[in-house]
Amino acid sequence: MTTVFIVSAPSGSGKSTLVSRLLARDPKIMFSVSYTTRAPRGAEVQGGNYHYISRELFEEMVAGGEFLEWAEVFGNCYGTHRSVLERARAEGKDLILDIDVQGARQLMERLPEAVSVFVLAPSRAVLEQRLRARSEDSEPVIRRRLQEAAEEIRNYRMYDYVLVNDHLDRAVELLAAIVSAERLRRNRVEAQVQSILATFEVSVPAKD
Repeated sequence: MTTVFIVSAPSGSGKSTLVSRLLARDPKIMFSVSYTTRAPRGAEVQGGNYHYISRELFEEMVAGGEFLEWAEVFGNCYGTHRSVLERARAEGKDLILDIDVQGARQLMERLPEAVSVFVLAPSRAVLEQRLRARSEDSEPVIRRRLQEAAEEIRNYRMYDYVLVNDHLDRAVELLAAIVSAERLRRNRVEAQVQSILATFEVSVPAKD
């Protein structure tokens, strides 16, 4: 049984780092590599961080209904291809998605059984510091990201879990604990329980 984990957050909250740390320690979970129209950043590689494609091709894929979810964020498009869920099911693995808040909302509607996790920086000041440390955005974009973060945080109740990323190692442990707890809750280990119950069965001698 494949469980889908949606990890979402305001930009700069550290969700991608948390997900990469989780993937490094859990071979039973598959990462959903999204499609995007933006250019690679830093050491990002094609097919590893994202599938980088043109806007024209992205729009064709949207028209063809190929995405489970998609959204335009700060002028760039991002989407989750339907095939990734099929592949996870075929391989018997769980699936984790690192997506923006718009995409998370769409997926929660289409996959209500998915487990959603909202990641937060401990304060506005810390979030701003992280955004500036990335050295990827202009000043107007940073201000806009901070404004949108406030609105996204107000909707935290739509998620199953809220994880404050104030200390990376602790946050990774909490995310791993969420995955483990959901596996226990959803996979009822039916066969194992039945085998244990069988040990309690006592043969009763037939009466004359």
